[in-house]
Amino acid sequence: MTATNRPSLEYIRTFGGISGQPFGRGFADPVDLEFSGDGRILVLNRGPMVLGLTRVGVYDWDEEFLYEFSSHGDAEGQLTLPTGIALDSRERVYIADEYNHLVSVFDLSGRFLDRWGEHGSGEGQMDGPAGLAFDAEDNVYVVDQHNHRVHRFTSEGRHLASFGELGSGEGQLDMPWGVTLDPEGNVWVADWRNDRVQKFGPEGNFLASYGGPGDGKGQFIRPSSVAVDSEGYVYVADRGNERVQMLGPDGGHLATLRGQATLSKWSREFLEANPDEAEPRSTSNLTPDLPPQFDTPSLVSWQTEELFWGPTSVNLDNEGRLFVTEVSRHRLQIYRRV
Repeated sequence: MTATNRPSLEYIRTFGGISGQPFGRGFADPVDLEFSGDGRILVLNRGPMVLGLTRVGVYDWDEEFLYEFSSHGDAEGQLTLPTGIALDSRERVYIADEYNHLVSVFDLSGRFLDRWGEHGSGEGQMDGPAGLAFDAEDNVYVVDQHNHRVHRFTSEGRHLASFGELGSGEGQLDMPWGVTLDPEGNVWVADWRNDRVQKFGPEGNFLASYGGPGDGKGQFIRPSSVAVDSEGYVYVADRGNERVQMLGPDGGHLATLRGQATLSKWSREFLEANPDEAEPRSTSNLTPDLPPQFDTPSLVSWQTEELFWGPTSVNLDNEGRLFVTEVSRHRLQIYRRV
């Protein structure tokens, strides 16, 4: 805690870097991640569709590449436009694919097990599934972004219930994206086009709404992901503002992150092996003063290496550390609450 007992977030380090290869170490448009019980980090790479870089890379805390699975395509075990990843209590890996309107299931080694889902707007059907989250009974909540609702399925894909509809009122949704459950089993949804985060009970009853459009404290522009820690603190990927915000259990604003990236282990190794790249970098201004026409969050982030650029998901590991996945810089920034 700080001297005022106001929680804040402390930067730990940066993890990862870009890869232009369809296999091996490296990220390609990472959009989400998940953690195994033994600390493995599963990074879901959406990959530019035209390059076919879609896959799940598995790493340890020390950034060592362990293995990978899946590839780009629409056959069993493949992914086209993956959006979210989650593990059930048996550590089976569930991945939503918004292009194929499916949820694919793998074991932790990457062996394909099953896939389920039906395209449409009827009961239990999906149009662009996005975020995933499991409850204590291994039922999975699936965000149905283009139908503006959230489904609850069994882990085998049997539909149980849905909540939400298009709109901006309490409990209504407009292209929701991320979802998580808090320790009490409440469901938090990143209500993307309504620029807010909503909290629901396990059965979908509306409880609270936080945010609204803007760039002020506690406001959001196109939030894409939400996470809640064991003490009820809330973390939101405020993607349109190129930042992450931390809220208290009551929803009040506590802290804002714009990014503090340093070189990752992979980047240091690359520069050591490529002095012709390292030398011009050493004389470059990586935090430039920009003219007024560049004074928007996206353009500032694009020009400033340490800042978030495309903070798409926020996830908490088993030790409560916050991982921020940057789709546009192909890396993770890691923080802890202090």
